Amino acid sequence: MVEPEKGRVVAFLDVGTNSVRLLVVRINPNRSYTVISEQKEMVRLGEQEFSDGLLLESAMERAVQVMKNFCDLSRTYGATEFVAMATSATREASNRSELVDRVKEATGLELQIISGMEEARLIYLGVSSGHHIGRKVALFLDIGGGSTELALGDQNEYSYLESLKVGAIRLTTMFVKKPEAPIPDDALVKMRKYVKSSLVRAKKEIMQRKVSLAFGSSGTIVNLGEILMRQDSSSRPGVIRYSQLRKLIPQLASLDLAARRKVPGMNPERADIIVAGAMVLETVMDELKLSEIAVSQRSMRDGMLQDYLGGLEEFPGFRELSVRERSVIQLGRACSIDEEHARRVMSIALELFDSATKKGLHTLGKKEREMLHHAAFLHDVGDFISFNDHHLHSHYIICHAELLGFTNREVLLIANIAKYHRKRTPKLRAADLRELDEKDQQVLIRLSTLLRMAESLDRSHSNLVQNVRFSKVSKRNVKLIVTASGDPQLEMWRMEEDRKAFNKAYGKDLTVVLNNIEG
Repeated sequence: MVEPEKGRVVAFLDVGTNSVRLLVVRINPNRSYTVISEQKEMVRLGEQEFSDGLLLESAMERAVQVMKNFCDLSRTYGATEFVAMATSATREASNRSELVDRVKEATGLELQIISGMEEARLIYLGVSSGHHIGRKVALFLDIGGGSTELALGDQNEYSYLESLKVGAIRLTTMFVKKPEAPIPDDALVKMRKYVKSSLVRAKKEIMQRKVSLAFGSSGTIVNLGEILMRQDSSSRPGVIRYSQLRKLIPQLASLDLAARRKVPGMNPERADIIVAGAMVLETVMDELKLSEIAVSQRSMRDGMLQDYLGGLEEFPGFRELSVRERSVIQLGRACSIDEEHARRVMSIALELFDSATKKGLHTLGKKEREMLHHAAFLHDVGDFISFNDHHLHSHYIICHAELLGFTNREVLLIANIAKYHRKRTPKLRAADLRELDEKDQQVLIRLSTLLRMAESLDRSHSNLVQNVRFSKVSKRNVKLIVTASGDPQLEMWRMEEDRKAFNKAYGKDLTVVLNNIEG
């Protein structure tokens, strides 16, 4: 597709615990971009969610309506592409799939649920792209409604990411019993203790590095900066000092909600959660020995834009390895996989996929091919725990490894493809697949079958199979030509066992023909 002369218009939606944020940009052919619109609406998607694990009906209605409005607005600006991501409240809610379905029905968008580590990475990308950092090590802190993200990095690369389950709405729900009243000292003590205990691991990592700069982003930090500027004329614009913050918190906590809303600089919609957010910031600054922190107006949506730009292969500067691929390789090596075997299985699986595409055996595309690619590389990571039931261990490790650059849906798909490379085959609507919709379950059945076959074709780990291709496809039958050297007896025997799985996935009887190049 030839891009319009003025470039494509893309809309980025960040669906947070407290707010939905929109960024609409025009991306030009030379990789420059122009911001067309920035919008934010408070929806309190995480209202009560951290007490019962459910998104409220009213909260979902608010979020969906705002997203619909933002999509309509974006289209008036000519937006043809949309990227929508949801964070803490959605990823932790047991009814998150209901929100995803509602967003799809109302807007046509696929709402991507991302992990806390991916959120931290995107925040790093967004904030670092708006400030001159150079080679210095900077700390990036973002306090959301449900979680707080931390990152370390310089201008070009992050070196540490962390996501903590502490946020302004979460702490308010946990420790503020009378929202309309002043907040008692014992509640502040409990908040500080909770944040401090959540920060232990991150503190140990961060204090080992020489941090030269600190940036704070999010509505909580921006609003605290505005309040302090109104209170103290000597304040440096865009900087929060720890000494100022320590004095401000008891002042805000001593006020009832009505009075707090009238504090100069206060965003009235944030007044009920600002004390909890301030306690997160104060505790983090105290524990990490930060005397001050620079306030950044940039956020995750800016990181979504930077990540999008980094993935456009036609633009100069496209990295040799994507964030996703680096993350997958690092996990495989951390689990000491047999990398030669993993890459061989991956190569065969992709050969099978491409040949099946050419022969019309499926209509899957580039995205599904990439999921197979990663699942094949990681299919044996479970050996790190035990060879027995290693496919189940692989599933667990992939699901819990916080792979960067992927949505939760993509991680689930990769994990399940790896899981079903051996033993039983997946069944539609099975209990263990309930988080995948029916379309993804069909994708899983087809891709896991190809991975199962690829594993069989390197069963001896001897690299005997040189080439595979499908041939002579008819309504009921298909032939697979396997070109091999040596004697792939074990591989051919295992392929006989895979014929049933192939028939189930593709609806055709499979005949395997060996072409031995040494015979």
